[in-house]
Amino acid sequence: MPEAASAPAVRATIGASEFDRDTAVTPRAPGVYDIDLSAGWTIINAVNGGYLLAVLGRALADALPHPDPFTISAHYLTASQPGPAVVRTETVRTGRTLSTGQASLFQQDEHGREVERIRVLASYGDLDSLPDDVRTAAEPPAIPPVEQCFGPEDGPAPVEGSSAIADRLMLKLDPSTLGWALGQPSGKGEMRAWFGLADGRDPDPLSLLLAVDALPPTAFELGLSGWVPTVELTVHVRCRPAPGPLRVSITTRNLAGGFLEEDAEVWDSADRLVAQSRQLARVRLG
Repeated sequence: MPEAASAPAVRATIGASEFDRDTAVTPRAPGVYDIDLSAGWTIINAVNGGYLLAVLGRALADALPHPDPFTISAHYLTASQPGPAVVRTETVRTGRTLSTGQASLFQQDEHGREVERIRVLASYGDLDSLPDDVRTAAEPPAIPPVEQCFGPEDGPAPVEGSSAIADRLMLKLDPSTLGWALGQPSGKGEMRAWFGLADGRDPDPLSLLLAVDALPPTAFELGLSGWVPTVELTVHVRCRPAPGPLRVSITTRNLAGGFLEEDAEVWDSADRLVAQSRQLARVRLG
């Protein structure tokens, strides 16, 4: 697979990158962690849901006896803002191959009252212990080479709906899913892109939690605009990704009652399906 066209000359490494710094949690007490949510991962004024999921995923990786998220389900209760937050974790069950825990992220409102922003339930294991056997009908998405795709920096103005997070990512969108940016949405509810971190850090299981929620919403290609807040997001991490850029494909088949689903697949440079997700999101109609 080709390297990202805009890859930096000096690549950041896993554990020593902007993503690692901004998702790092500081233990305060057993199962309690402090973090300052970075403004660098916002879309308009709200903190990106995939970044938040990675923050809670990192806290659970510290709290549980197993290192890697296998499945993690999040309910987004209120919009998170940049600034101080606390994550509280609880171990639900531990076993030989899987451990299960839950976590919530809290911030204070303008009156100093604690508000729960997001709550997750997750099962963790060790991806390196999984067998190599794969039996699948899934195929990698057909996306043109990186140099034939387009990112926010290729347009005359910032892409609508993007914000500070765009500077943190290497995101190159498939031209066939960019009709919305030209005022000609396809109506197909599809979004495909090459994905990486702007500092060149290779993907790992935690960054997959970001990847599934980092593309422009499929609602744009359905002819809608504006913020599409996530209500619930479930991610399945299938294997540890190989180094190099990822390919992300997201589809929506049904928009009804002001809500839509987004089904995502993430493929690594070795043509392996490394993560899958489904989220329910709210859209503004009319």
